[in-house]
Amino acid sequence: MQGSNLWIMLGFVGLTMAIMFLLPKVTKKVPAALVAIIVVAAITIFGDVNVSTVGSFIINGGGEGLQGSLPTFQSQIFGLFDTLSGNWDLIISTAVLLASVGLIESLMTLNLIDDMTETRGSGNRECVAQGGANILNGLFGGMGGCAMIGQSIINVNSGGRGRLSGIVAALALLGFVLFGAPLIEQIPIAALVGVMFMVVIGTFAWSSFRILNKIPLSDALVLISVSMLTVIFDLAVAVIAGIIISALVFAWENAKRIRARKHFLDDGTKVYEIWGPLFFGSIQEFKSKFDVNDDPKNVRIDFMESR
Repeated sequence: MQGSNLWIMLGFVGLTMAIMFLLPKVTKKVPAALVAIIVVAAITIFGDVNVSTVGSFIINGGGEGLQGSLPTFQSQIFGLFDTLSGNWDLIISTAVLLASVGLIESLMTLNLIDDMTETRGSGNRECVAQGGANILNGLFGGMGGCAMIGQSIINVNSGGRGRLSGIVAALALLGFVLFGAPLIEQIPIAALVGVMFMVVIGTFAWSSFRILNKIPLSDALVLISVSMLTVIFDLAVAVIAGIIISALVFAWENAKRIRARKHFLDDGTKVYEIWGPLFFGSIQEFKSKFDVNDDPKNVRIDFMESR
């Protein structure tokens, strides 16, 4: 995108963001995101401005528009077991990856919403409900889904707090797909981009930059690595890499914490009381606690406080 098309796109993105930023300062009785989308869409429709819309985006991507219908049960799924017998490794690995991303993002979203609303949701209920819905959804030929940070933030900022808000959002989405597709297809992509930019700005932990020089180097490494890997690859790869890095750092730090308290018994036996975890990472530190050359013949090593 270049030239006038680029500037028009940026202008509508900026207008959307400005409305979402300024409107809550005037009133919070109407959702700022909805108002921003309606205003930008009205300008492009009534001003006959040639911009990329949801409809043109779908068509350019090879789709046939947003209009949909109610799904039907895909009974042929059960006839695929024989034909896919040689591809189960690909199917299972893909399923595990998708399930991991879905669960991670859902739990992250739940945690974020809990912080915003000062409530506590049930992670177990969320995961079981999501898994059951995705299994049922797949039997009707649908794509898997999970809780989305963007939509959830917009929902909360629009006043949604209870379970009813999620049900209303789902039914409204169903209604748009079945009956309101012509309206949705006229929404400019710039308006949606502007909304998501504001969601990202509101979601990002800006305080991370202020504490980078105050937290341990290992924590800063994990924070930066996970952020970069999420952009370069995906959330699942980033989280797995972050867990591995954190585990290695934890092992390294724990390797330094092994201690040995020494004393002698009446019969001359030297006792080493070991404190801290003993594992492959702490072997060298463990060996350095013993004075083999000067120890008496009888030595007792007490692992009561070690694992």
